[in-house]
Amino acid sequence: MINYEDFEKVDIRVGKLVEVSDFPEAKKPAFKLKIDFGQEIGIKSSSVQAVGAHTKEELQGMLVCCVVNFPVKKIGSFESEVLTLGFRNAEGIGWVLITPSKYSVQLGDKLA
Repeated sequence: MINYEDFEKVDIRVGKLVEVSDFPEAKKPAFKLKIDFGQEIGIKSSSVQAVGAHTKEELQGMLVCCVVNFPVKKIGSFESEVLTLGFRNAEGIGWVLITPSKYSVQLGDKLA
């Protein structure tokens, strides 16, 4: 079990998907993402196995939640700078991305 101080170490921020492309080199179906977190953090890259749960068109412009303080992860020749968060699709294909829904938030806002 973790304590509150452990949770505070995980820096989860909201960003806007500004570029979504196919990732054919990935072992499992995935997209390459460019995510804008605003001035403080800037634009970061990520890979996400959301194929089947989301389309590229649906993802474009979507707000997503990401862990921004993990080390870079190499996926083949691609460097994923942030971890995009989601839940397994009920059909077992792809991940349903976590997105703020009802209230407006600013790019880069931290989950509290």
